[in-house]
Amino acid sequence: MKKLTHFDKEGKARMVDVGGKEITLREAVAWGCIKMNRETFRRIQDKKIKKGDPLGVAQVAGIMAAKRTGELIPMCHPLSLTNVELSFEPREKDCSIGIRSKVKATERTGVEMEALTAVAVAALTIYDMCKSSDRGMVISEIKLLEKKGGKSGKFIRT
Repeated sequence: MKKLTHFDKEGKARMVDVGGKEITLREAVAWGCIKMNRETFRRIQDKKIKKGDPLGVAQVAGIMAAKRTGELIPMCHPLSLTNVELSFEPREKDCSIGIRSKVKATERTGVEMEALTAVAVAALTIYDMCKSSDRGMVISEIKLLEKKGGKSGKFIRT
């Protein structure tokens, strides 16, 4: 089993020292899903949500969240991101919207948390904007799909 790096010898939480790591291009792709009732799904597609366009607002919210991940996750390093992309995949069959983020930075540590945070906050934003018509929405399957760069190399979810 791999050693957990965010704990010292006494088991106390700590921020990992990345000062000696090589600066490389880091990329991460994350994905998540928000499921809703058919009426809410149609309202989003028809741009008939009272608060405005949930996907447009969620895109901005996800990008902003990725940029602020170091402030939200206690042991996460603040990073200078070079790119954040967010896309949405409406799936009529199960009345869900897939959310995909891709984050890049040339840094000493990875951008997985930034990609995951972008997806989570985008999903929460959709929930917030649509909750008046559907409080039963479910946010699920938030996961890392891919990461590149750094000492640990490449990860691709199979």
